[in-house]
Amino acid sequence: MTVASTTSTDARGRRPGGRSARVQDAVYRAVGTLVSTGFRETMTIPQVAEAAGVNPTSIYRRWGSVDVLLEEVAVAALTRDEPLPDTGNLPADLDAWAVIIAEDIARPHRVAYLRALVSARDDGGVETCPCWETRRAQAGQMIDRARDRGERVPEPRQVLDHMVAPLYHHAVFGLPIDADYARVLVTDVLRMAAAPN
Repeated sequence: MTVASTTSTDARGRRPGGRSARVQDAVYRAVGTLVSTGFRETMTIPQVAEAAGVNPTSIYRRWGSVDVLLEEVAVAALTRDEPLPDTGNLPADLDAWAVIIAEDIARPHRVAYLRALVSARDDGGVETCPCWETRRAQAGQMIDRARDRGERVPEPRQVLDHMVAPLYHHAVFGLPIDADYARVLVTDVLRMAAAPN
């Protein structure tokens, strides 16, 4: 199977270089450690700064709050620059992609990141989610390729609502999530695409 790199841009824009990149990496690692050891609900900027070995002012200046930092780290962890499958047909692409997502977000520390992301966004006033927008762009890229090949395709919204969303839902609520479940969801989405309008 060949793969093609995703062209979507993440919510953080260009990756910083030099000292800024080192600070970001240290802060991300510190947040990951704190989240995975049970400090998700009580995490503070000074606590992250101490774990990262950086000045709290640097974190306040760049991220402003724990919620903003948690969301950025969670989005980065949950939408890594994994290559998108490019097998030559959409069913196989979606199947491989769904399994990649399922296996990734089922890991305990990924579940912790996902729950941290949900917790950081609990104000109810946010209309978009960088993680969701990244997945939308990825689905759109695979669907556009398939459409160019002349395949019958679902809409990106159908892929998000009926394949990606149930995977994340199962991860957040501790429900079973595995490759078999991911493939069932793909089958459902492809049936929608094949159904007459």
